[in-house]
Amino acid sequence: MISSIRPTIVFLILLTFLFGIVYPALCTGIIQGLFSHRAEGSLTQKNGKVLGSELIGQNFSDLKYFWARLSATSPYPYNASSSTGSNFSSANPDLLKAVKGRIKALKEADSGNKALIPVDLVTSSASGLDPHISPEAADYQIKRVARMRNLPEKTVRALVAKYTEDRQFGIFGEPTVNVLKLNLALDGKI
Repeated sequence: MISSIRPTIVFLILLTFLFGIVYPALCTGIIQGLFSHRAEGSLTQKNGKVLGSELIGQNFSDLKYFWARLSATSPYPYNASSSTGSNFSSANPDLLKAVKGRIKALKEADSGNKALIPVDLVTSSASGLDPHISPEAADYQIKRVARMRNLPEKTVRALVAKYTEDRQFGIFGEPTVNVLKLNLALDGKI
């Protein structure tokens, strides 16, 4: 009996060592070597102080900042330890209430703006942590941000263009604007 169990135990120990220690260590080493900035959370820093992550949305609510997508995380917005979407169907009254609330906030923040509000400014992403908005969502906010900062619209528009990221590999997805980078640039922090 021992002779039939022994190979199983040796095989279990061998596989545990290979795929529980060697393989993860090898993968971690390769990723750290090739993509260290991303592997460490894509943190934006200045003078050794972490200003935020390029991968996690931030809660910008001041009128002088570009606003990101809504966050459905709890107990507070953009809670990275609670990544989730709202999971509301299009017929759910709570989704309609959230959308109406955001439309109201956007109109109150910029009452003179008669442009159509892009959908990504009134809905949350699947993760609730999306740090990007569409170029159209950024464009919708340019006049407000320029006015609140006493900057020419041309200057703000140039910053939006600078922080607009193209499609991945030129073919996947849509162009996006990283809200954290854009707002930090407006503050002169990057």
